[in-house]
Amino acid sequence: MPQPLRADHLMGFSKKFDNSLRQKSPLLRAFEALLEPMDDASLQSLAARSTATTRRHFGRTMRLFAPLYLSNECINSCTYCGFSRENAIQRVTLEIDQVEKEARHLVAEGFRNILLVAGEHPKFVSGPYLEMCLERLRPIVPSLSIEVAPMEAPEYKPLVQAGSEGLVVYQETYHRDTYARMHLAGPKKDFDWRLDCPDRGHEAGFRRIGIGALFGLTDWKFEALALAAHLEYLQRVCWKSQLTVSLPRLRPCAGEFEPENPLPDREFIQLLCALRVTFPAVGIVLSTREPAALRDLIAPLGITMMSAGSHTEPGGYTGQGKEALHLTVRGKIQPGTGGESATEQFSISDDRDARTVEGVLQKLGLDPVWKDWDAEILSASR
Repeated sequence: MPQPLRADHLMGFSKKFDNSLRQKSPLLRAFEALLEPMDDASLQSLAARSTATTRRHFGRTMRLFAPLYLSNECINSCTYCGFSRENAIQRVTLEIDQVEKEARHLVAEGFRNILLVAGEHPKFVSGPYLEMCLERLRPIVPSLSIEVAPMEAPEYKPLVQAGSEGLVVYQETYHRDTYARMHLAGPKKDFDWRLDCPDRGHEAGFRRIGIGALFGLTDWKFEALALAAHLEYLQRVCWKSQLTVSLPRLRPCAGEFEPENPLPDREFIQLLCALRVTFPAVGIVLSTREPAALRDLIAPLGITMMSAGSHTEPGGYTGQGKEALHLTVRGKIQPGTGGESATEQFSISDDRDARTVEGVLQKLGLDPVWKDWDAEILSASR
C-alpha cells in the first residue's frame, strides 16, 4: 500500500527541484546515462528495450484523443506562443453551445477522450465557464481533461466534480533563467507557482495528471533531466493519479519565434526510449506537432497516447465563433476587425484525419482505443 504523505511532501516540488538536479538520485543518474551520444547499434538496442517495456506494461493499446480549444484569449506575454498577448491575432472565446457543437463533431469522428484547451485569461475563461463546459459535455464525452491556467486546489475541485478526470500542465521550460526570458508579463511569470500545479491537481482529485516540457527553448538534455526529476517526484507523491508525459517540440506560430535549441529527430527518439525504460508505467503522449512519417515510426517504441485530426484554434473543427472574431493588438480589441477564422496556437504537422491514423496504427500492429474510461466505473465500485 502507498504510504501516507509526509509533511515535507506537502511543500510542493518547487522546494525540492533545484536540489534534485544537484544531488541526482540513482534513477536520475541512470536516466542521464541513457542520454549520452550513442552509435546506431546502441540506439537500436535501446529502442528494442523501449518497445518491449511498452508491450509489457501497456500491451499494444494506443489511446486516441483530440484537443478542443475553447479560447485563444490570453493575458500572458510569452515569446514562443501564438496566443501571446503581444501578438496581433484573431481571437474568440466559444459559447457553451458552440463548445458542444465542436465536441459533437469530435464524437462523430469517434473520439471519446477530449482535452479542453484555453489561453490564460480569467475574464473569458473562468472557473464557472469551465464548469459549464464540462457539465454540458459530460453526458456525451466519457473522458474529459483540461489544459488551462493553473489554479489553487479548491478551484480545481469543482472542475473535477463537473466531470474533468485529467489535468495537463506543461512547465514549458524547467530552466529558471530561460523561463524568465521567455515569459515577459502576466501571471505565468511565476515559475514556482506553475511548477507546483500538478501537486495542487492531485490534491483536488484529478485521476490523470500530465506534464511536459516544450523542447527548443533551452538545452534538451537539461530539460529532459528536469522533466525526469519531476516525474520521479510525482510518482512518489501523487500516487493516486495516473501520470503522463509529453515531449512537444516547438512549431511555427504567430510571432514567428525561432527555437534557440532545436531537438533533432535522432535525439528525440533516444529521449523517448530513455523515458520509457526509466519510467515503464508512465504514459507518453505524442501530438500532431510531429510529422506523419515520424509519428508512424515512433508509435510502437513507447507512445501510449496520440492526438489525431487536431485543430489548435477555437472553432477549428466546425467553424464555431466566427461571428464574434476580433483582432487584438497588445491586449486591446480593434473595432470592426473580424476575420475568417481564429488564429491557431501553433501549426500542426500531421494533418491526417482520425480514421486514417487509426488505420495506420492497426497496420503497425497496434490497437487504437477510443474509450478506456467511464464515470460508471467508479459508481459501480462504490
